[in-house]
Amino acid sequence: MKKKAIIISIKSYRLSSKEKFLLSREKPWGLILFKRNIKSFYQVKKLISNIKKLTKDKKFPVMIDEEGICVTRLGKIFNHNINANYFGSLYKINPKIAQKLYEIYLESLCKNLKKIGVNINTIPVLDVLRKNTNKIIGRRSFSDNEKIVKKFGETTIKKCHSYNIATVIKHIPGHGCSSTDSHLSMPKVNLSEKELNKKDFYPFKSSTAKLAMTAHILYSKIDPKNVSTFSNKIIKKIIREKIGFKGILMSDDISMKALNYDLITNAKKSIASGCNLVLYCAGNIRDNFKLIKTVPYIDKFTSKKTSEIYKILR
Repeated sequence: MKKKAIIISIKSYRLSSKEKFLLSREKPWGLILFKRNIKSFYQVKKLISNIKKLTKDKKFPVMIDEEGICVTRLGKIFNHNINANYFGSLYKINPKIAQKLYEIYLESLCKNLKKIGVNINTIPVLDVLRKNTNKIIGRRSFSDNEKIVKKFGETTIKKCHSYNIATVIKHIPGHGCSSTDSHLSMPKVNLSEKELNKKDFYPFKSSTAKLAMTAHILYSKIDPKNVSTFSNKIIKKIIREKIGFKGILMSDDISMKALNYDLITNAKKSIASGCNLVLYCAGNIRDNFKLIKTVPYIDKFTSKKTSEIYKILR
């Protein structure tokens, strides 16, 4: 499967002529949508249809980050006034009701995503709440109990796959241990690998997810020099071996301020460290072109795993 190792983004409600050219001539792995791209139900449905026509790929990966009230891109279309932590809190009171309500919620969400043509949702958030967890995660996390987080994560993946929506577990190997927002600066975590393994790594283990997104965090006692996205040690020894993730690993947004380099360097370092795809969310057309020329075509492993994802998508 000949695709470039990048997920791009676009600037507005409609495709510009340059964006149309990029989608028709270049081969990005996929595309992610944001609020700036969504005006109405029919507008976004047409936009996604045009994207798939330009790529000549009915299953072209079109992603969105639709988690609930805390993180929603489709607020103008679908109102789901709820968050992951609601279900995790309810689970402590009545597990059966919490599980059933969450499944009903996911069914509704997946049906709405399918109506507009989105085929990948970047859920579930598998970060475990701690006392010092930054509010950027906050209620997006199911619980402070790693077993509850894992339980809802597995439900999310299974239910979404049954509706032909692929998922992205995040933020591997765990963002709940950070008190800093990685959108604004680089978080540093000084916990030992043993302590992280017991709580933060736990929900990600044995996951059936086909995609995972990295945490832009410096785990100083594992790799004191590199954030996980740039750390071959963390990706190889922790994410691939200790956690055992076997799917496609994508970076979190390479334009976030947790990363200290320019976009091109961020992309190169992400791929060199072991990320299979890089994610670029700012939507600048010049940067889209620069990045797509810079990143390599996906390797055999990523091509194989992409084919597995395409079997889920419709």
